[in-house]
Amino acid sequence: MKKVEAILRPERFERVREDLERIGIVAMTVTRVEGRGRQMGKGQSLREKTKVEIVVEDEDLRRVVQYIAGAAKTGEQGDGRIFILPVEEAVRIRTGESSVRRMGEGKKA
Repeated sequence: MKKVEAILRPERFERVREDLERIGIVAMTVTRVEGRGRQMGKGQSLREKTKVEIVVEDEDLRRVVQYIAGAAKTGEQGDGRIFILPVEEAVRIRTGESSVRRMGEGKKA
């Protein structure tokens, strides 16, 4: 499994969420963050961004990344970045169940 962390423009989040729901991805963590990239000439101030975190099966990874990138893209500087990290294990707090595979059950993607 992989963890996808997408940093994007706040105004693009709803479009990203809707596109992911269409392919059965509904479980996600969303956080308001501030940051800055490498844009030159934009000053040193931080910009408001939205961070979306999703854990997906390996076989769904490329499709999910394509949907996020497509929905988040404006073509302008500051569109964001997508990071992909390996997930070794996941533990369900309520039950103590330790099974990465079961975390993805019930999805359509």
